[in-house]
Amino acid sequence: MSGKAPSLSQADLERLFSAERLGAYLAHCNGDFIAALDLYCWNSSITAALWEPIGHLEVALRNVLDAQLTARHERLGRPGSWLDDPAQELSDRAREDIATARERVRRKGKRISTGQTISELGFGFWRYLITRKLTRLWPDLAGGFQYAPNRRLGTVEVPLNRLHVFRNRLAHHERIWNRGPADRYEDLLALAGYIDPTLRSWIVGTSRVPQVLSGRP
Repeated sequence: MSGKAPSLSQADLERLFSAERLGAYLAHCNGDFIAALDLYCWNSSITAALWEPIGHLEVALRNVLDAQLTARHERLGRPGSWLDDPAQELSDRAREDIATARERVRRKGKRISTGQTISELGFGFWRYLITRKLTRLWPDLAGGFQYAPNRRLGTVEVPLNRLHVFRNRLAHHERIWNRGPADRYEDLLALAGYIDPTLRSWIVGTSRVPQVLSGRP
């Protein structure tokens, strides 16, 4: 980012991105358009940088939860996959998400396996497995966070919920410069560490987030 004049005028940017969208940046920068544009570009940069470690965490999270639920399913001697929910333990929404995921797999012409299905399930599906509404699952799911400081549901649920809300803002290209991106990065690292400290270390070693955070205008 630089303080050079933009190639598009303020009027052009407001027409393309909406005056309302840019208004929050202008208000924060006391009407200084160049400063507001720098902040807008930085917001895009930190959004892009955060997507990388969030993606790593999401993949690890869904795999560890799948492993725990598969082991639980087999221990209870239930047929098929835990995704079939033979005991009707999941919510209606979760079952709908699973059906939608399987339909996506089918449309892609792939075999509807557990692995293909979980790859189509969104972050929200996994986040809502770790909730007080599904406490019956927690004793088993807690085993996926063996490095957490304790086995309390809230230890995982609280930062995961914050990160889920934050991730949705990223997905909708909303402003996050005023939503504590550094704090949410710490939530991400904490959750990664609860799963496996080596995952946390690897994310720290590959992430661009600290560098981008340090360059905030």
